[in-house]
Amino acid sequence: MSVTDKLASRIPVLADRVERKDVVAVVKLHGVITPSPSPLARGAINLAAVESALTRAFGHERLKAVALLVNSPGGAPTQSGLVAERIRQLADEKNVPVLAFCEDVAASGGYWLACAADEIYAHRTSMVGSIGVISGGFGFTGLLERFGIERRLHTAGANKSRLDPFSPEKPEDVEWLKKMHTQLHELFVNWVKERRGDRLTESEDLFTGDVWLGAKAVELGLVDGLGTLRQVITERYPDAEISVAEPKKPLLARLGIGAPAAASAVLDAVTQKAAWSRFGL
Repeated sequence: MSVTDKLASRIPVLADRVERKDVVAVVKLHGVITPSPSPLARGAINLAAVESALTRAFGHERLKAVALLVNSPGGAPTQSGLVAERIRQLADEKNVPVLAFCEDVAASGGYWLACAADEIYAHRTSMVGSIGVISGGFGFTGLLERFGIERRLHTAGANKSRLDPFSPEKPEDVEWLKKMHTQLHELFVNWVKERRGDRLTESEDLFTGDVWLGAKAVELGLVDGLGTLRQVITERYPDAEISVAEPKKPLLARLGIGAPAAASAVLDAVTQKAAWSRFGL
């Protein structure tokens, strides 16, 4: 047999060895959870933004597990639910375990995402929890009066203009909003109970919207233990290769074009900064 033939005969063997390598796929869920599309979609979580990364992560042939790196102060409840449900759908289809790792913060919608995992781990300095609902806005009625601006609003439907920021706040509108918050809070609590089960403690503070550091979160049953992705994955799957599943970059990002300096982009940046600032970040 010639040297060339010998080398050729070895190539399939080497390929087989590469294919047999087990994989733990990693998906980064970093940013504020928002439905707002962005040309760059950087630092934002929604189903459209993470779908490609999730599909790639769960698509590995020799997949042993999927790890979620969660770093989010929360955001839109619907997008939180959509992403979490998509993770569970893929996990059930592939029959693989999902592990979540909380980084700086996994709060509110960020914790909702973490609960899509079968196990949750946190760093001792991670901020975890905030199982509650919040919304905010501004009232501009005094500002309009100061500058002599007349507000003209025409609607069909008695409740179409609820909570309009340029109109005086009505008690009945606030009561309606509180009812919506209560319903969303119940859905959040039910999701946490469904995913965490009897691992949760009976603490009265568990669903008050409070936030705890890693060790206290373990004590309350919000997370299963302290540890980083490298630590846990190396111990659990010592022979597996860690593969990060990156989402497809939007067109402008691939072209190297910066974000537009539009007023809406500035407002989005301010809103996201405010969400992180609630946790000192």
